[in-house]
Amino acid sequence: MQDKPTQPTAGPATAASAISSPTGHGRSERARATESHIDAINQAFELFRLNYHNQYFAAFPDVQTLNMAKRLWLDALTRFSPEAILQGARRVIEASDFLPTVHKMIVACEGDNQTHGLPDTHAAYVEACNAASPKAEQRWSHPAVYLAGMAADWYFLATQPEKTAYPVFAQHYKSLCEQVRAGTRLQMPERKALPETIETPLSSAENRERLASLRKALDI
Repeated sequence: MQDKPTQPTAGPATAASAISSPTGHGRSERARATESHIDAINQAFELFRLNYHNQYFAAFPDVQTLNMAKRLWLDALTRFSPEAILQGARRVIEASDFLPTVHKMIVACEGDNQTHGLPDTHAAYVEACNAASPKAEQRWSHPAVYLAGMAADWYFLATQPEKTAYPVFAQHYKSLCEQVRAGTRLQMPERKALPETIETPLSSAENRERLASLRKALDI
């Protein structure tokens, strides 16, 4: 990948145009833009070129305009994972006959809760309130439900009426859903491994026998 985009003297934008690595002042300090993000933006624009041919070349008539657009999209979309960017581009292609704006691309990258397997907020609240203990050992519809319940505090959810507890849970759940739609993969806490062997406590008679053996060995 070249350090700088190629600047042709004339002619339409082509598939060879690509934004460069995040080098130079400003871009290098924006830590969220990675090589994978750049590659995702380039792939998304290639999909748009193939699907919106005439619109694409009308919007990006030369390489300079195309590269400026790609940098704008990179700045706007680095909040998402590279995978989410490509999924968003595919959603746009499947749903619209028109080349998307940055705003429409952001919405497409986010998707909706159902797309990410997230239950609606009230269903998530009911699931969290009804979950048995230990909470981490239960089968959850999505890690976001468990993490929202943990953030809201399990005791609080169990002891407070819905009108008090639901808004608190909903706030945490909304934040987690936004992270998921942005491409974050939430993880459940690791389950504690069961011991390889389970020791059975000694009976009173066995304890007395062991103590007697110990005294005999120590001559006391």
